[in-house]
Amino acid sequence: MTSTNTVLADALEAALMGDPRRYVITGGPSSGKDDLIEAIRAAGIPCMETEPGREIYRKHRKRLGRHLRREDRREYSLEVLEAFIAEYSAHKHGIRFYNRGIPDGYGWERFFGLGPAPQLEEASRLYRYDAIFVLDPLDTFEDPDDIVWAKDREIRRVHELIVQGYYDAGYDPVFVAPDSASARLDFICANLRLPKPSRGV
Repeated sequence: MTSTNTVLADALEAALMGDPRRYVITGGPSSGKDDLIEAIRAAGIPCMETEPGREIYRKHRKRLGRHLRREDRREYSLEVLEAFIAEYSAHKHGIRFYNRGIPDGYGWERFFGLGPAPQLEEASRLYRYDAIFVLDPLDTFEDPDDIVWAKDREIRRVHELIVQGYYDAGYDPVFVAPDSASARLDFICANLRLPKPSRGV
């Protein structure tokens, strides 16, 4: 997909001549991540299409006939980690956004009472992102197929654990306040010194 903003398209084209630059969009449930990812793609910015954890979760749930329990989480988490490593390694040049990143695993494992797997710790050292953007939570649910969050405090706790995981992995995340997807994308692009998609369209 090519950006309809010619200035942004030129910047993305120029970036293809350089080293890979990888930017993560993350946050807890109900953060508006799906809408932002859709806006990134609509702007013609290279972006990971889907969060691999969701499809892998559905596959495990279908096999087990139930939602995953604590004892199922390690196998699931390692499969998700493999998918993230493959996605990371496939990107060779230019800018790319990611729908969550490898250190998200720290937060999810802690939420389910697990310590980080050695494979996760090694991957977090080896595969580094250039910037992390954390979306502050919104007030609406996004995907009914996701885990059912019975209490608002669970959403907040997952969010906090994900953020802490990135700090533990040595990142200094940029926090993105609740707003429309287009406004959030403009904020992120300004932070990265990229032309704002909302201008020049």
